[in-house]
Amino acid sequence: MDLHLDRITLVYPDGDSTLTAVDDFSLTIPSGTTTALLGPSGSGKSSLLAVAGGLTRPTSGVVRIGGDVVFAPGGGLAAATRTRLDQIGIVFQAPQLLASLTALEQLELHAHLRGRRPATVRAQAMALLAEVGLADQAHKRPAQLSGGQRQRVAIARALVGSPRVLLVDEPTSALDHARGTQIIELITRLAHELDAATLVVSHDSSTLGSVDGTVRMLDGRRELLLPVHAD
Repeated sequence: MDLHLDRITLVYPDGDSTLTAVDDFSLTIPSGTTTALLGPSGSGKSSLLAVAGGLTRPTSGVVRIGGDVVFAPGGGLAAATRTRLDQIGIVFQAPQLLASLTALEQLELHAHLRGRRPATVRAQAMALLAEVGLADQAHKRPAQLSGGQRQRVAIARALVGSPRVLLVDEPTSALDHARGTQIIELITRLAHELDAATLVVSHDSSTLGSVDGTVRMLDGRRELLLPVHAD
């Protein structure tokens, strides 16, 4: 299903005044496609991602998946958490893997948090690790993996349960150009294969040759949507 961000505004208290982090921002991401969100530090990218994932309530505007409003200003925390677990996969800038768990166990724990018994998703978890090129690393812990491998485990973990939406925050920030490009290509391929509407926040436009579109953000507002592969 498509992801719709409809006129999202997010305002924070800032001492005696307020700070508008996101200002009347709208965007639709069709299912199975990847859109990259670019902009300088402080432009509101991560704030918008937090609203899209139900981590922060918008001040105004709504988030829809398909035709259903899933996040809105008055939405409850429990409902937002359930929607996030059921329908949204999130990959944070730091992989945030648990040091004591193997790569496979990271995915199984995530499935457990989504209300599924680990044994019932083991085959899917192994298939996802294979998809990201880590089938032979399934029983290794984070300390035994490279930075790029840990990021790929985090991507596979976010896709357990086949979410309708995938949100990815700065996946290439700790990687060199070649590995960063590979990660973006991997995300784009998996979004197509799993039919997930995918939004990637990135600081590096040079790694984005495989995405379907790019949105630029400045001072909380959307600037321009450009096709990556221009004629």
